[in-house]
Amino acid sequence: MIIVTGAAGFIGSCLVNKLNNKGIKDIILVDDFSNPIKNKNIEHKIYRQKINRNEFFKWFKENHRNIDFVFHIGARTDTTEFNVEIFNKLNLNYTKTMWNACIEYELPLIYASSAATYGLGELGYNDDHDIIEKLKPLNPYGNSKNEFDKWALKQEKQPYFWAGLKFFNVYGPNEYHKGRMASVIIHAFEQINKTGKVRLFKSHNPNYEDGKQLRDFIYIKDVVDVLYFLMKHKKDSGLYNLGTGKARAFLDLAKATFKSLHKPEKIEFIDTPLDIRDKYQYFTEANMNKLHSIGHTLPFYSLEEGIEEYVQGYLVGNNYY
Repeated sequence: MIIVTGAAGFIGSCLVNKLNNKGIKDIILVDDFSNPIKNKNIEHKIYRQKINRNEFFKWFKENHRNIDFVFHIGARTDTTEFNVEIFNKLNLNYTKTMWNACIEYELPLIYASSAATYGLGELGYNDDHDIIEKLKPLNPYGNSKNEFDKWALKQEKQPYFWAGLKFFNVYGPNEYHKGRMASVIIHAFEQINKTGKVRLFKSHNPNYEDGKQLRDFIYIKDVVDVLYFLMKHKKDSGLYNLGTGKARAFLDLAKATFKSLHKPEKIEFIDTPLDIRDKYQYFTEANMNKLHSIGHTLPFYSLEEGIEEYVQGYLVGNNYY
């Protein structure tokens, strides 16, 4: 059996679908299943059992002999949440408990870290273990992820295989429930349908033109391909970036969304809100050399390819993956 935490969420539910597509159906879904919108992500998935995250470790203790692999994708991911105790409980301490359980039960573990650990990118975006202690995340969410990465690297005892994945800007189907925290693509899609235009943040940095702020956007299907690759690989433990390795402008994203909808471009620029302006990232780009060095050679979707498939294959029909 394979465990997937955060199984009703965006990345978790897409991972379950990937596993199903590979013929794997003996899956344990772990999450807080109280959100009916979020639960639509798993309506047509095939799995053995659903377990509430608060009851999981008791179940794990009793059933670990039947488990082959653990994907710990579940986390509180709201970057606008500033209650540190929530992150300590759901991100930091829960993951420590999972790590120690995987050591005790001799199980491999993949867990979700985040590119939010890199802060403003002062030290670059290299998944080098030597810089983890020096990183300065911009919010409690990023800090909780970095605190766990730091803790994991210090542990003398580790799962026989583990990987912490620093997800960059992931987009794609099954993020309908995320509201404000959903990708810019889904917000652009909704704006175009309602108003015929897209609103992007102005640049408040003289080095970047309006709309030319850059992010590493990665399509969800590439993300779950990497998760599956690492499950099969099961060696070369460590932290790994997971982006495309190619930064793209928000303007490119908006133009691709208009094109996918076959609608004329109309883009407006608005001031970046003051409460996030001093913490706004103007550039992120994953250094992907480490993942490539261990044998991952699958090509990633380009931004235009990913948006075209996402818009026409999923958003237009409100479909799920």
